Amino acid sequence: MAVAIAPPRGLIQLGRMYFPIAWSRSYAWPMNAWATAAKTFWSHPLASLHLPLGRHLAAGAELLERSTRHYAKPPFALETTRIEGSEVPVREEVTLRTPFCDLLHFRRETSLQHPKLLVVAPLSGHHASLLRDTVAALLPDHDVYVTDWVDARLVPLARGSFDLDDYIELVQRFLRAIGPGAHVLAVCQPAVPVLAAVSLMAEDGDAAAPRTMTLMSGPVDPRVNPTAPNRLATTRPLSWFESSLIQRVPAGEPGGMRLVYPGLLQLAAFVSMNYERHLDAHWQLYHALVDGADERADAHRRFYDDYFAVMDLPAEYYLQTIATVFQRHDLPLGRMLHRRRAVRPEAIRDTALLTVEGGKDDITGVGQTRAAHALCSSIPDDRREHHLQPDVGHYGTFSGRRWREEIAPRLRAFIRAHM
Repeated sequence: MAVAIAPPRGLIQLGRMYFPIAWSRSYAWPMNAWATAAKTFWSHPLASLHLPLGRHLAAGAELLERSTRHYAKPPFALETTRIEGSEVPVREEVTLRTPFCDLLHFRRETSLQHPKLLVVAPLSGHHASLLRDTVAALLPDHDVYVTDWVDARLVPLARGSFDLDDYIELVQRFLRAIGPGAHVLAVCQPAVPVLAAVSLMAEDGDAAAPRTMTLMSGPVDPRVNPTAPNRLATTRPLSWFESSLIQRVPAGEPGGMRLVYPGLLQLAAFVSMNYERHLDAHWQLYHALVDGADERADAHRRFYDDYFAVMDLPAEYYLQTIATVFQRHDLPLGRMLHRRRAVRPEAIRDTALLTVEGGKDDITGVGQTRAAHALCSSIPDDRREHHLQPDVGHYGTFSGRRWREEIAPRLRAFIRAHM
């Protein structure tokens, strides 16, 4: 979920990737169609009944089908939630549209009043639906809004650019659209722009400044316990990132000629960091399919349907983030500027602060998010908390059993204590 990641060196040599990607998809389509047909045939109960190897053939065909598939943007698919023991319908509504991001509201059909919560999803290569489990756990007790990022490949060049300064202003605009009394949760990458946005709003006395701010697994100070992505950003000049990773969307695409950081490169970087773990996960899927363990297989499918669905990032945003957050460390050093104006976290007084970290996080090191407390020095001690979840990695802080059973209740209690 951090943006300061590059793919293995061999992938960089591909140069302009859009044409190789289009060619590979065309080449893979017949194989994908064959694998889909084979999976359908061997998954039929009669096929398994007459040939004991049927389950193995069906499992192998599904793995092949998934490895040759183009993964589209997954839906949130959160149609209901349970509020006080009752099933309540949920509708997705776009409250505000902007070229690069929509403010998505999960409207629950209930008369109960719950705190409004803006969940700022990471703009780091994956779609906001990666936070499906995050939103699902929050819906019973919160009126949830989410930043639904638009793939930069789909944004026409005439709609302008989008950089880190624009990101900060977008957070402010969304908080104002939601209205006074809201709360904000930044998951991973947004920790810095959200902290900057709230700092500026606090200094201006903005009525829409949130009552609470939760920063979860975000690189507030990447100098603390630096991880592999953090070290990469400091061992290469910004010019290397620009010349090696930034590419132009080809003509014919909606965002033709726009400069972007392709999501596929980000995905390749993440997979290469934990190649053995991903290989083992797919081996476990094979066994789950053979054994008929539908629940385990479905959990794997849900995760990788989200994980393999990637989006392109605006080049100006990516490069400015690399420089500001991961190379110069402007925020923790007190040098961060927003359109030539100093960002002063010490201006925050009335917004309560909660930070959350995972003890096994290999993307955002332990202590990087907690560093926000030292920066927000004017927040009273009784309005700040830190939670370290010792047994989870990066994704475990906002998804999975530990998130649902331990972290989400802590967040819920913190918001209610500072309404």
